[in-house]
Amino acid sequence: MKLRFALLLAASLLTACASAPPAQPALRDHIRDFALEGRFALRVTLPGQAAQSSGGRLTWTHQNRSDRVLLSSPLGYGVAEIETTPEISRLRTADGKTRESTDPDALIEDVTGQRLPISRLPSWLLGRSGGRALIESDAQGRPARLTEDGWQVDYSFEDDSPGALPARLTLSRNGEIELRLRIEEWKETQ
Repeated sequence: MKLRFALLLAASLLTACASAPPAQPALRDHIRDFALEGRFALRVTLPGQAAQSSGGRLTWTHQNRSDRVLLSSPLGYGVAEIETTPEISRLRTADGKTRESTDPDALIEDVTGQRLPISRLPSWLLGRSGGRALIESDAQGRPARLTEDGWQVDYSFEDDSPGALPARLTLSRNGEIELRLRIEEWKETQ
């Protein structure tokens, strides 16, 4: 009887250990490198032109001041891959074409006609300044709105903790460009 109880207790403890909650990601302020999965929607409304919209999925890895962003259609078909390092930025499209530049923002402007703040996005995703930003905080001390060089970033969180990572971001500039990101998964990378 005592042996059966001891085995049952040991099994209960092992089960409890196996079902322990996963470790929480590091607090937003301490993250340097990350990977994320999510969805995006981009809307461009230029004066005298019809609004253009696109959207899909993205996989983004930011590590050692370098970025790799994979963009795919809503159905998962690869559309483009953007790689940036401090030395060079490279854009590969699904049709196999490659373009390079030493300035990631200029590269995107060359391809899309719009200067998007690619170089600042890793900082902005975490609610940090990419230079001279004005950052407004919410009641928990998290970034609520960031404004820098004509861009506005609005943050939304699903977790109430002060160190939570944003779940949604809306980046906009002068009513011409709006980029919405829905981040489904954050991972801290080493």
